[in-house]
Amino acid sequence: MTKFFSLLIVSSLLLYSNPSYAQDNPQKNISVEDKEVIKPPIATITPKKLKYHNKEYIDNYYWLKEKKNPKVLKYLQEENNYTDVMTKHTEKLQDKLYKEMVSKIKETDNSLPVQIDNYYYYSRTEKAKEYRIYCRKKDTLTSKEEILLDLNEISKNFEFLNLGSYKVSPNHKYLAYSIDTDGSENYKLFIKNLQTKEITKNLVQEVSSLEWSNDNNYIFYVVQDKIKRPYKLFRHTIDTSIKSDLALYEEKDESFNLDIQKTKNKNYLLVNSASLDTTEVQYLDANKPLENFNIIKPREKGIEYSLENHGDKFLILTNENAKNFKIMQTSITNPSKENWENFLPYKDTIKIDDIEVFKNYLVIKERERSYEKLKIVNFENKDSYYIDSPEPTYSVELVQNPNFETDKIRFFYTSFITSDSIFEYDMKNSKKTLLKQTKVLNYNPKLYHSEKIFVKASDNTMIPVSIVYKKDLYKANGSNPMYLTGYGAYGSNYDIYFSSNILTLLDRGFVYAVTHIRGGSEMGREWYQDGKYLNKKNSFNDFIASAEYLVKNKYTSKDKLVISGASAGGLLMGAVTTMRPDLFKIVVAEVPFVDVINTMMDASLPLTVNEYDEWGNPNDKKYFDYMKSYSPYDNIKPANYPNMLVTGGLNDPRVGYWEPAKFVAKLRKTKKDNNIVLLKTNMGSGHFGSSGRYGYIKEIAFEFAYIFDILGIKE
Repeated sequence: MTKFFSLLIVSSLLLYSNPSYAQDNPQKNISVEDKEVIKPPIATITPKKLKYHNKEYIDNYYWLKEKKNPKVLKYLQEENNYTDVMTKHTEKLQDKLYKEMVSKIKETDNSLPVQIDNYYYYSRTEKAKEYRIYCRKKDTLTSKEEILLDLNEISKNFEFLNLGSYKVSPNHKYLAYSIDTDGSENYKLFIKNLQTKEITKNLVQEVSSLEWSNDNNYIFYVVQDKIKRPYKLFRHTIDTSIKSDLALYEEKDESFNLDIQKTKNKNYLLVNSASLDTTEVQYLDANKPLENFNIIKPREKGIEYSLENHGDKFLILTNENAKNFKIMQTSITNPSKENWENFLPYKDTIKIDDIEVFKNYLVIKERERSYEKLKIVNFENKDSYYIDSPEPTYSVELVQNPNFETDKIRFFYTSFITSDSIFEYDMKNSKKTLLKQTKVLNYNPKLYHSEKIFVKASDNTMIPVSIVYKKDLYKANGSNPMYLTGYGAYGSNYDIYFSSNILTLLDRGFVYAVTHIRGGSEMGREWYQDGKYLNKKNSFNDFIASAEYLVKNKYTSKDKLVISGASAGGLLMGAVTTMRPDLFKIVVAEVPFVDVINTMMDASLPLTVNEYDEWGNPNDKKYFDYMKSYSPYDNIKPANYPNMLVTGGLNDPRVGYWEPAKFVAKLRKTKKDNNIVLLKTNMGSGHFGSSGRYGYIKEIAFEFAYIFDILGIKE
């Protein structure tokens, strides 16, 4: 969190440090604690001529993209100072909310141990410490603990810390891990000898993924190029200089990312080249690390597939002639496409999200009408059945299953009301056992109600909406405030999860809702296709239809409706706000992708070319015109807008800090209302905000205090 400055000093900085920012503006002066009257910073207008499709465009705030320009950093800091002043009177409330949220969590806790060979691996947290401590015990859980990696110790030299890869060698003697220390997602590789405790530093930077060979002598790793695209595969020999590392493969298509992983049974290394709608997989016997990788099936536009190994077969999950994906198999000795055959019958009403292979069973993660299911298939006779889920809205995933030989699996279950739970399921006897449930202090799940409804969109498509509220505080007369969120991009599902932080809202009478708009895959692959390219506006219309329904049916009212989204969900926030500014009371847009045209026309930026398969290529005027019609930055017009809290990260490689900054600058200059618009840029992090668990809670407390203050909620 940005440090709060004294009221007098900040007011002076805002008004007098740079006269060009203290211009007149259409927003009314705001009184803070009856002591000072201040105005928000106003960014200098410096017209920049841009030419797209032989037409000239003027961008008045293009200069905010110049990160090394001292005026840019000064302006961002002035915005932060203004935000500090405008929220200073909520400091006590922020502190109250922070303490309340912390009081719900078990601060000192251990993860569930996972047995790999004769070691038990786990992580733990300690009270007042921001980061996890990674540990293991040998032979039994009563053995002496060995700390492998204490992120708290590493973080002492940095304001930000994030762990990327974390891979112990097959013989348990080495740990390969990667660390990002500023939020730029520049992960540096380290190798720790777990016997001598020596750490090999100065290896390589920009590492995105890595895997060990089975003989423990080699690490295969992927690095990023200058625009943060994972593109090149190397092989590193343990205890040698990185100068001798051999480059094995370079992905030259800028729309593809590279990744390396292993099959479940550890027999094969897999190199995946993937765009947003096409994949190509290469494989190598993990016991023969010096041999060459071989391609399973050459890439073909629009065809996706992934690979697993079972016995003498490769199992393939693919969308070829199966929009919602099907499972096929082929022989290892001759895996070419002409030898692929169906493993199970295909059902086009069921979307297969993933598969996990065990010696005797195949577990399939399915999705039908937005409901997630785990299906167990017996390899011997192909008999199958589902694991029951007891609630109307929930999420379920396989977790912590490194043992290929087992008949017992672990799966993760959570819902709005049920805290994160890990079950063990005996696939042979169909028996379920709860192993660990996240303890939530001062919480009674029986006091809350969740439901899933379906809302009719403007084209009569039915949109699922998941809802939760506290029973005794819900009035069904429009008097409840609501926090509504969504995402709707990349085919990513906005699955329901438990968060003790949300209780802070529910216990004050909020209704919390997630609308599963098109652009995700909650309702199948077609749901994604109907929310991308030239169908992108379906995502925004779905969200608006959901909000209108919730207001009309008295879940809330317009003057109590808060909406929130991050990244591509921030695009959603910007788009629906410019489309329907009358519908919402408060908008929270976190690291929002709002300057769509200028970003997508700049191929030098991270992710831009890769994103053509999501939004379209704006060098084609058809896509350019469509993007421009919804790009939030390009559609700000004189109107009354909601109160807005907009955030950014100075080191964000995914959504440049200048996008939220430009959006706020233009909005301030254009809007006609007196509502409060705040910009908060984290000057020491990237896309995902604070890296520490307490820092993250402080950010949530700040957001909630902003919301409560505007809604008149005092405590």
